[in-house]
Amino acid sequence: MIADVEKTKGAVQGFWNIVKANLRNFSMFLVLGLIMIGFAFLTGGVNLNPRNFTYIFIQNSYILILAVGMLLVIVVGNIDLSVGSLTGFMGSVAVILFNRTGMGLLPTAVLTVLIGLLVGAYQGYWIAFVKIPAFIVTLSGMLLFRGMNYIITHVTPVTPRTDVFKEMASGTIDVVRTKAPWAVSLFRPAQGEVHLLPLIIGVLIVVYIIVMSISDRRNKLKNEFQTLPMSYFLIKLVAISAIILLLSVQFARYRGLPTIVAVLGVTAVIFTFITKSTIFGRYIFAVGGNQRSAKLSGINSERVVFSVHVIMGGLCGLAGMAFAGYMNSALPDAGKDFELEAIAACFIGGASTTGGIGTIIGAIMGGLVMGTINNHMSIMNIGANWQYVVKALVLLLAVWYDLFARKKAGVA
Repeated sequence: MIADVEKTKGAVQGFWNIVKANLRNFSMFLVLGLIMIGFAFLTGGVNLNPRNFTYIFIQNSYILILAVGMLLVIVVGNIDLSVGSLTGFMGSVAVILFNRTGMGLLPTAVLTVLIGLLVGAYQGYWIAFVKIPAFIVTLSGMLLFRGMNYIITHVTPVTPRTDVFKEMASGTIDVVRTKAPWAVSLFRPAQGEVHLLPLIIGVLIVVYIIVMSISDRRNKLKNEFQTLPMSYFLIKLVAISAIILLLSVQFARYRGLPTIVAVLGVTAVIFTFITKSTIFGRYIFAVGGNQRSAKLSGINSERVVFSVHVIMGGLCGLAGMAFAGYMNSALPDAGKDFELEAIAACFIGGASTTGGIGTIIGAIMGGLVMGTINNHMSIMNIGANWQYVVKALVLLLAVWYDLFARKKAGVA
């Protein structure tokens, strides 16, 4: 009897340990859901319409792309203050190249990202090999790229010669759609027809997640690692699948899959794979956790830090094109405060202030939390001044939660 009680007590304790370990990873999904529900009451449900869902992603795409790169920078224990200015500069470079060379969008994108990689290498060299603090190098970069953007644009907006930039940033991939009565009746689309591509992709993603989650659980059980009880494992799968399918349905009801969401999705998948399934990804977290220990273990920490800043430069090129497309113009002062938004997205999404901890999905979710708050407050006609106040408080609470969680776990 006593043995059974002790066994049950141990199982319960083990379960709560697993919940605590996973709470950090899934808390942003809960927070985002609560924000959506709360504002639904305040806006009369306007924030939940399909059009608004689509424009939340379109309006925040460049910040979400920057957050992916910034997450890597923060994980290695650095910070990059130049990404806003560099994004604006790279957007101008892309539009000028597009206008003057007559190239198409894809060659322009490739060349812009390559230039961004070179700029990232320039900054990464000073940080990784010369050992100048990243704060100083990127602060210098912030001023440098802001000035260069003024120079190449002559302090005048530059408009692309065609609308392809705009289509990339604000258009949708609309290849499969139907006006079948059953589909219209089931999904009640905003424009009289259902766009099927988001539904197909959503279902494929859910199937992939289910298969990989089951495989991962079996491997953990085989190696005698702790796992969630089957009932809670199923609840987690159902919750994640429901979120993905809900988003797919909202895209299907309006204009289809936004092009920039596809770009963001591919970017997120690539870097999630890199961070979770490659040796380089493990090196990033090792260097961020303890650079001295990583070096003693044979990891070339300078090369890792250099590579991370190169990647950040390339993503600034991609984000610059997204912003130029969203505005349909390269603006001389583009990029203001983008670095702060990207940094906030990472910390709100669970990145540690001391490095070594963070996920790509967490950074994207953090960016969506900030973007959703901005969007919903705009719907309520709340001024930008109060939006700054709310975002400041959200960031402060997120960092406090990080420190509190680490203290409870005995890490700090």
